[in-house]
Amino acid sequence: MYSTDLEETQWQVIKKILNVQERKRKYDLREIWNAIFYVVKTGCQWRMLPSDFAPWELVYYYYRKWSSWGEFDLLLNNLREKVRVKMGEKAEASLGIMDSQSVRWGIIVLLMALTGTRK
Repeated sequence: MYSTDLEETQWQVIKKILNVQERKRKYDLREIWNAIFYVVKTGCQWRMLPSDFAPWELVYYYYRKWSSWGEFDLLLNNLREKVRVKMGEKAEASLGIMDSQSVRWGIIVLLMALTGTRK
């Protein structure tokens, strides 16, 4: 058992949101999710996944599959809406904030940086 493992209530929420189909599998999907969370939290390489998880190739397969289908985005959107509603807010945000920064770049700026000159 790792600190990144899903609790039963967390797993039930994920199953409900993603509409997980119950069928016989060699490795339980909850194990796959636990392995993905372990990799995300620890930053380890896929091949370095501890042996108590499903084989790293299978975990990586599911990660790529769910990523390409947008399953993680679906899950995050649903969870964000639930949190907003619980806080008494509307499910969808009515305002967005974007931050940007302009950086001057080019050969002159590079030369100025290297020589320590300023305009």
